[in-house]
Amino acid sequence: MWPEGMRCAASFTFDFDAEEAWVADDPANADRPGVLSQGSYGAKVAVPLILDLLRAHGVTATFFVPGRVAERHRERVEQIVDAGHELAHHGYTHTSPASLSPEDEETELVKGLEVLRSFGTEITGYRSPAWDFSPHTERLLERHGFGYSSNFMDDLRPYRRAGSSLIEVPIQWILDDAAHFWFDGDTWTKKISTASEVREIWEGEFRGYHRLGGAFVLTMHPQVIGRPYRLELLDGFLGSVRSHDDVWIATCREIAARG
Repeated sequence: MWPEGMRCAASFTFDFDAEEAWVADDPANADRPGVLSQGSYGAKVAVPLILDLLRAHGVTATFFVPGRVAERHRERVEQIVDAGHELAHHGYTHTSPASLSPEDEETELVKGLEVLRSFGTEITGYRSPAWDFSPHTERLLERHGFGYSSNFMDDLRPYRRAGSSLIEVPIQWILDDAAHFWFDGDTWTKKISTASEVREIWEGEFRGYHRLGGAFVLTMHPQVIGRPYRLELLDGFLGSVRSHDDVWIATCREIAARG
């Protein structure tokens, strides 16, 4: 499945949600600059730091971006594209397709595509804002020319969806930074993990993917992973993965081509 001499694959992906995660969750948040500043940090501070880190390691990543984020932070998305990273679809707004009518879901999909294509790059990948599909999502993705999805948790390797032209590039919550670091401001009951705890989890998972020949897909959010302490985690983890000469580090689009 992998290029000659490669035992497994690894992909570093970023869901660049910025303020949109809070606005889509509650439109009233659009008038709450303090709340939105949590997402603004991702665009203002984190993305440039992440791009510098990826450049230092020679790693090409995949950035899943909602269309409205690309409109609001066009310069940042241009920097992502200019650095050679893959740009992929993450909705127009950060709204789960499962909560939309078929007509509204298609409108979201098309509007997001139009915005992302305006950056002059091919858009072939789709990640739902909630890792959730409606009964119509797969058909709509095929209709609008997508090549792969990165939403399901049922395998360790890319595979072709049954009865579909789409290749699935599987993900998992344990490999998502938000599952470990996201702060629950409503209840104040969720513990924020230390970077060392998360590094241990990700290292252990990576060893398993390496042993089994899978595609290790790490999902991160600039406003989450882009804190100084956590960037140290990412820096060290990137170096650890790169130290293996039999690991193919690739974009999701490149991994999907092997499915």
